[in-house]
Formats: sequence, C-alpha cells, structure tokens
Amino acid sequence: MRVADTVKLVVLGGMITLGFVVQSGAQGRPPMRKHTQTQAQELDLVPAQVQLRGSKVKLRAMQDGVKIRANGIPEHAVGQFPNRGNPHSITTQNYRFGTDTDQLPRLAKALGMAGLFGVAVNGVPFDPSTAEFWQGNPRSDWQYEALGGAVTLGLDQNYAHVQPSGAYHYHGMPWGLMQKLGWSLGKASPLIGYAADGFPIYAITAKVDGRVQEMTSSYRLKPSNRPGGSAPNGRYDGAFVQDYQYQAGSGALDECNGAQVVTDEYSGGTYAYFLSREFPVVPRCLKGNADRSFGKRHK
Repeated sequence: MRVADTVKLVVLGGMITLGFVVQSGAQGRPPMRKHTQTQAQELDLVPAQVQLRGSKVKLRAMQDGVKIRANGIPEHAVGQFPNRGNPHSITTQNYRFGTDTDQLPRLAKALGMAGLFGVAVNGVPFDPSTAEFWQGNPRSDWQYEALGGAVTLGLDQNYAHVQPSGAYHYHGMPWGLMQKLGWSLGKASPLIGYAADGFPIYAITAKVDGRVQEMTSSYRLKPSNRPGGSAPNGRYDGAFVQDYQYQAGSGALDECNGAQVVTDEYSGGTYAYFLSREFPVVPRCLKGNADRSFGKRHK
C-alpha cells in the first residue's frame, strides 16, 4: 500500500528530519483514506501461520554486481491475507532486481530514495513507507508511520502486508526470514538483503572491533507537542514519520541507518545498512544512487 514517493532529508538546526514529496498516482487511483488519528498504538500483528507454496528466488552475487530474480513468495510462514486491515491477497510477482557493486558511489552525502529501499535474499522487497496521510492529504507533510499503529494496516508478524498488486513486502523486521537464516542477538547478523544502491543489508547486530554489538538507530522522538491547527496535535509519539528526528552520535548508525563494517561477505570492509529495533527499523534514505530496477512498479 504505497504511492510513488521520494524521500528528502531536511536539515534543521543541526538535526535531520524526514520529509516526503509525493508524486501523483496512476490515473484512476482511488482516493486516499482520510485519517484523523494522532496517537500511536500497539500493533496488533496477524499471526504468521500460513505456509505458502511455490517460492522461487535466484540470487547471483558476482564481482561486478548482484542479480535477483524472484516471484515474491517467501518460504517462511505469513499472516492470513486478506485480513481486517489489509484487503489484498498475496500473488506471485515477476521481480528482476540488479545492483552494480563494482561501481558503488563514494559516501559523500545521503541521497533521496524513490521506489523500493531494497530486497531481501528471499526476493521479498523492503518498502517501509505508507500511502497514509493526515486527513488523506499528501501535501500536509504528515505521513503515518507504518509501525506507529495509529492506522491499521493489517501487518503480520513479519511486519509485512500486501499491496493492491498482490506484492507481499516488508515494512519492518522480517522475523520469519531472520529465523530461517539463523539470526541471533549473540552473533553478527547474516546477510539479509541488498539495498537499491547495491550496499548490503544486515539486521541489528555486527562485529565491531572483534566484539558483537547492537547497531542502534540515531533517530529520536522530537520533544514537546506537534503544532496543531492545520497539522496534527498531540505529543510526538511515533504515530507519524515526522515525529522523529536524527541526532548524530546518539546511536551507532548514521542518518540512513548505515555504518562501515567488516562482515563475512565483505572481509575488506563495506558500508552496510542495518535494520534497527527502533525507528526507522528499515532505512528511509540511501547513500548512493538506486538502480532503476528498484524504481519500477512491479505487477
């Protein structure tokens, strides 16, 4: 459940907040739902008890790039779809993703992100943003956070749900996949996937100076209350993406939830993105240029 969106980083007084510029949807798209909720809520996740069949993924990691072909069906159990918060059924997709790891950009600055953030090694995309806005108005600059719980999205225990196209996609931590990969808090994370700019994705933990540590987010809730008036009122509690701001040095990760690390796959060191336990969980910006294959509307 998303529209074509572009993420921009806004610098305010030495802090970075996330803003969104939303492009017009396809002709004939139904009107956006008008929401007035302003309080974050505990997520009521749909139990992942449905085992799908027919998962297909082919990943080729070469010296000059990574190629992934997949049908978007995970091997781990998923929630029941459709459900009360998500009216769509999971269907096979025809994904063809590619990244150029031989020409990764220098890490000069954080760049905006349009399209998918990345793809997991099982061929399921990471697509953290939503198409849900305060009063149903994308120009309000108040976008609901998928994991904030203010708007019910029918997420399952993998923090995933289904687009109208039938595409199952992750908004948060893909626990079913992580369990299959053998992730544990006491070990450095296995490779979880690849971002649209070619850098690898790991989850929560990494080995730093010979010791395993948690890679923590540097985003924090803003203090005080939202402005009210034509904007939502109430305290900044995580219901909206704009409730958060980046505070450099407050965690182990940068503004794109990444860090320079050494891993089993990259013994010489690499920049890598991390899924974090706190917001943004799935990164919301890229350090490099996204491959065009991640910007397509897959059907």
